[in-house]
Amino acid sequence: MLAESEMSAALNDEQAANLARYMSALGHAARKAAGELAYAEPQQKNQALSAIAEVLDQRREFILQENTRDLDAAGKEGLATAMIDRLELGHGRVDAMIEGLQQVAALADPVGEISELSYRPSGIQVGKMRVPLGVIGIIYESRPNVTIDAAALCLKSGNASILRGGKEALHSNQAIYSCIKQGLQQAGMIDTAVQVINTSDREAVGQMLQMQDSIDVIIPRGGKSLIERISGESRIPVIKHLDGICHVYIDAAADQQKALDIALNSKTRRYGVCNAMETLLLSSSIAAELLPQIVAAMVTHGVELRGCERSCQIDSEQIGPAVDSDWYAEYLAPILSIRIVDGLQQAIEHINHYGSKHTDAIVTENLSHAREFLRRVDSSSVIVNASTGFADGFEYGLGAEIGISTDKLHARGPVGLQGLTSQKYVVFGDGNLRS
Repeated sequence: MLAESEMSAALNDEQAANLARYMSALGHAARKAAGELAYAEPQQKNQALSAIAEVLDQRREFILQENTRDLDAAGKEGLATAMIDRLELGHGRVDAMIEGLQQVAALADPVGEISELSYRPSGIQVGKMRVPLGVIGIIYESRPNVTIDAAALCLKSGNASILRGGKEALHSNQAIYSCIKQGLQQAGMIDTAVQVINTSDREAVGQMLQMQDSIDVIIPRGGKSLIERISGESRIPVIKHLDGICHVYIDAAADQQKALDIALNSKTRRYGVCNAMETLLLSSSIAAELLPQIVAAMVTHGVELRGCERSCQIDSEQIGPAVDSDWYAEYLAPILSIRIVDGLQQAIEHINHYGSKHTDAIVTENLSHAREFLRRVDSSSVIVNASTGFADGFEYGLGAEIGISTDKLHARGPVGLQGLTSQKYVVFGDGNLRS
């Protein structure tokens, strides 16, 4: 008779083998679907997106019921407030998912678009054509709405997708997936164009990262530890960002009411998002006048303030002393670091040293200062006189976004349809022969 440890090992081996077969089947199905999707007509893809939107609307109560199951479990497990905020749906977020699908359907289809055509001295005409990447693997935490965003953008850009949400959103993601599958079937499209992994086993992620024969690119969305793991283990190219350490710099030439409104919105609109301001930089020439107003507004919203020595001198009661790690922190919480700087140059140096190359903003009425900030701040989104909250694919007119990239190769900033395509050279001739 087998010992208990031997039985356990045999069971684990069987589970591992079953998971490997399951993941392999997903990969083969996705590769086959990608071959069909690459040549799907825009009208058919749009019909599928519209059908998914209709099914979502019809089945919203079921989706919210399954989301409540996830929220109850998250509460019992003591999940962080920021993660619960991302997990929760509600009618408003279901409406936003539907609107996102409709927006993506309304966007121009990039696949097959030919650009940069030019004649060469030989008489040939050379240009570039947009083509799908193939199969995209997306690994994400908490936000079940990412399931719809990812499915929509991958579908419209002609890519098959394999989606792996976090275990905390398993019921929500499977409910949404059932709607996606039904919509694809109603539109007459291959229903493996989108596949959502149905297990919370962490090993599924490990296997996914080794499926270079089936998956062409991996996109992670989640916390720093998740993205670091994926970047370290993946044998597949990764599009990612690690942190959202976003800054707002209020210049000496800022309109002070505008600056107050922008700072408040950048921080307090939502705390658990990657485009929220984490550090406020303030020109020393206006600090004594403006900082008390900012402090009062932030404290009213329950924001904890941590500041440099000069900011603490202005208000030691409401501002606690910051330490060096605060300048590197992505709080994702009602906490804000404040530093008083000696002008534009020092603000730019601070951002480029401590920032994460995500999103940074300047508030100023000085055009030359705005231009210098735009040119010298090395971030994927650089903003003048507006909230950092606008760093979002929806707000940029991309429809839903699949993520924000701080990488510099292939895609940077919010990744929409064009970021999910590549280009190939196309050549037109008329019997031309090379000498």
